[in-house]
Amino acid sequence: MDEFVEWGTKLARPARYDVLFEPVKIGPVTARNRFYQVPHCNGMGYRDPTALAHMRGVKAEGGWAVICTEQVELHHTSEITPFIELRLWDDRDIPALSRMADKIHEHGSLAGIELAYNGMNGSNLYTREVPMGPAHLPVATFTYDPVQARRMDMEDIKNVRKWHLAAVRRAKRAGFDLIYVYAAHALGFLHHFLSRRYNQRTDEYGGSIENRIRLMREITEETISAVGDTCAVPIRISVDELMGEGGLYKEEVEDMIGLMGDLPDLWDVTLAGWENDSRTSRFAEEGAQEPFILGIKRLTSKPVVGVGRYTSVDRMVSLVNKGILDMIGAARPSIADPFLPKKIEEGRFDDIRECIGCNICVSGDFTMSPIRCTQNPTMAEEWRKGWHPEKVRRKKTDKPVLIVGSGPAGLEAAQTLGKRGYDVTLAEAGTELGGRVLKEAKLPGLSAWIRVADYRKLQLNQLPNVATYFESRLTADDVLSFGIPRVVIATGSTWRADGVGHYHTLPMRIAEGSQVLSPSDVMDGRMPVGGTVLVWDDEHYYMGGVMAELMAEKGFDVTYATPASEASTWTRNTMEQHFIQKRMLEKGIKIISFKALESVSPGEATLACTFTGKLEKIAADCVIPVTARLPNDALCLDLLARKPEWADSGIECVTAIGDALAPATIAHATYAGRRYAEELDQPPLAEGELPFKREITGLAPL
Repeated sequence: MDEFVEWGTKLARPARYDVLFEPVKIGPVTARNRFYQVPHCNGMGYRDPTALAHMRGVKAEGGWAVICTEQVELHHTSEITPFIELRLWDDRDIPALSRMADKIHEHGSLAGIELAYNGMNGSNLYTREVPMGPAHLPVATFTYDPVQARRMDMEDIKNVRKWHLAAVRRAKRAGFDLIYVYAAHALGFLHHFLSRRYNQRTDEYGGSIENRIRLMREITEETISAVGDTCAVPIRISVDELMGEGGLYKEEVEDMIGLMGDLPDLWDVTLAGWENDSRTSRFAEEGAQEPFILGIKRLTSKPVVGVGRYTSVDRMVSLVNKGILDMIGAARPSIADPFLPKKIEEGRFDDIRECIGCNICVSGDFTMSPIRCTQNPTMAEEWRKGWHPEKVRRKKTDKPVLIVGSGPAGLEAAQTLGKRGYDVTLAEAGTELGGRVLKEAKLPGLSAWIRVADYRKLQLNQLPNVATYFESRLTADDVLSFGIPRVVIATGSTWRADGVGHYHTLPMRIAEGSQVLSPSDVMDGRMPVGGTVLVWDDEHYYMGGVMAELMAEKGFDVTYATPASEASTWTRNTMEQHFIQKRMLEKGIKIISFKALESVSPGEATLACTFTGKLEKIAADCVIPVTARLPNDALCLDLLARKPEWADSGIECVTAIGDALAPATIAHATYAGRRYAEELDQPPLAEGELPFKREITGLAPL
């Protein structure tokens, strides 16, 4: 059996943080501290229940007092395919949920379940049932599905109350300690009844505030009655839809909370929709929700939990001491560091992996794939690969490792190998650790991303077996002369300037004398000459929009063109596309969709319509194509070409990782570094064996 090393040294915790570790009574149950993992989605749900259970269990081990599920579909007449969430449609779903509750309980935490009847938020693409809501309206999904919800009549309302109550009883049998009434984010039918933009009824469930909260009150009372004195019943509600009086707004929701102030056991307050509640750090600072949370405590004697991507411990303490919140809610910070509470408790502040607010975690839900995290590459791999955020397998040999390059992949490999006990030499060509993160964190809105480098540098400072050498641009001769058995190439990548990407797989025509700069050129300090700039975005993630924004800030007249239908289209998966496009328009950037960059000449560029091929010329003193990257693999290729010399030099293997192998996201890079470090000296896989565990759906009897 593998022997594991648990990292971290306990230190004295300042007394001012003690308030965060006071127990909090939530109805009939008690949370051991004030750290509360609010419900969050993860892209695993009913497909990967054991992986999901272990992920939540690790958070309990890390000290979160309350750990909740994602939204759990409570009835087959309301499901949100293609999203993969948990289900509690009937008794057959109980074992999967029980497994999660058991894992949470193993470490003394409370397990919460967020029961959800999505109503107008679900098109029912799997069950093909007709969606229901308070009014005859198109479904309110992320994809403009050509489906309408029908107006619920009194029998429908009675049925949903009955179905919710049945799910409550199943949740109690599954072992949950908190059973939610979900009325938030415009993702549940109760929110739709609360908001006048959906609820246009004139019966006892519409019109006045008292009528619009009637269904929420009835379901809350029925839930409390069903769980007795063993489970707490929180309400999760959105305080504002950020639409003024056209939707739910703070003063109105405060009146709603005031009318029901002490009925639930806890108030979990959010913003609506989800994209407002979980904005990226590019568009919202830590604690952005505080203006909306302020004042909720005066409306109730029950505990209040709220979120704000909190990573500052002093900010957390201030929220409690000022009576703003009773519990510090977190989704993304609990993903970036499942052990955040334990590290605060033990005074290990340098060991905290602070969330960078990139929302790559959210993309798991939108792409129906297991959640991932830029800061925490073990996320969702706790069961599948046996990875742990704070424990690593002890080294198997005394063979040292040379890592060339200190970007996110190299840093993650170095710190994980160091914690395993390997002697590591880290060679960096420049004068600072961080690679691409150092450059990208200087771009508009991305300053929080420097935390990727900062955390890993702090870890390396605690590892005497990792030696770092700066200004060490190594050649193949250098590497061969060192005689270090394992060589890792983590030299990153460079943006192309020839237009090759998704649309063009061959270089475009660039006339002599044209001014073309790649994003790498710009990040290295080269700026356009002239007044007009064309940014052509064929990458579709954040870099094209950021380049355009940077050029606008520098005073250039900027046109942004893309073959896609909108700016930075992939960022729909991180819920920031509309924020990006709005900011670009506000900065005076002209956006042109469905255009391919065909050629560049001095002072102008030729664009082609992606549908008709019709050409048009636009003025552009400089063109910045944001397309693809090439791995910086020259050193790796040189070493591979000299493989016959390895044995005499004592080299056993040369491995490229991260962007040096295949450029991708920073999350891919940190994962690659972790994977190399975790798998070093592990037994090779048997023929046909997968590198991870998976669950397979059992066949029903014919």
